[in-house]
Amino acid sequence: MRDKALSFALLSLLLVGCSSAYYNTLEQFGIHKREILVDRVKEARESQVETKEQFVSALEKFRSVVDFDGGDLEALYNDLNRELERSEARAEEVSDRIDAIEDVAEALFREWEDELGEYSSATLRQQSERQLRDTQQRYAGMLVVMRRAEARIQPVLNPFRDQVLWLKHNLNAQAIASLQGEVSVIEGDVAALIADLEDAIAAADDFMRNTG
Repeated sequence: MRDKALSFALLSLLLVGCSSAYYNTLEQFGIHKREILVDRVKEARESQVETKEQFVSALEKFRSVVDFDGGDLEALYNDLNRELERSEARAEEVSDRIDAIEDVAEALFREWEDELGEYSSATLRQQSERQLRDTQQRYAGMLVVMRRAEARIQPVLNPFRDQVLWLKHNLNAQAIASLQGEVSVIEGDVAALIADLEDAIAAADDFMRNTG
């Protein structure tokens, strides 16, 4: 019954689209903003891992197109286009996950700041404030790394889109041969993206390890 009530309440709030009411309802069921923040960081981390794997897969598919040596060109194009679509979906998910982290973090820090004034003990208030500043600092560092990786994705996607669009209207061996020069550029872009994603994954791990 509790699970059904919670699900109904959350669904209603999601339809309304009010974050503060959503978080308040979760707290009534014992799910606090700190816990939500950690969960969302975990989800973002998983999304970054999947995005890293997807771009490696897309690069391998691009290499296979460039190394084409006979066969069904249209099928090859369709495979590459599917890789592009999957990559675009992963890119959108990464952005959505980071936005969700920011939303709950802002709510958490605002609430935490307000509650500092409720302490009667100066010692406990100072301890809580130190914890708040430490958490904010670690969060800010993680967010910078995550946003940097996110910003790298579109510049990597753009040449992929160009190549897929080019092949769509030029399904012939000569057109594929013209893509040879793009391989090293795309490989470098993907390598830089993977490095940034790995940094973001490590930053998420560090934040979760130190935020219980």
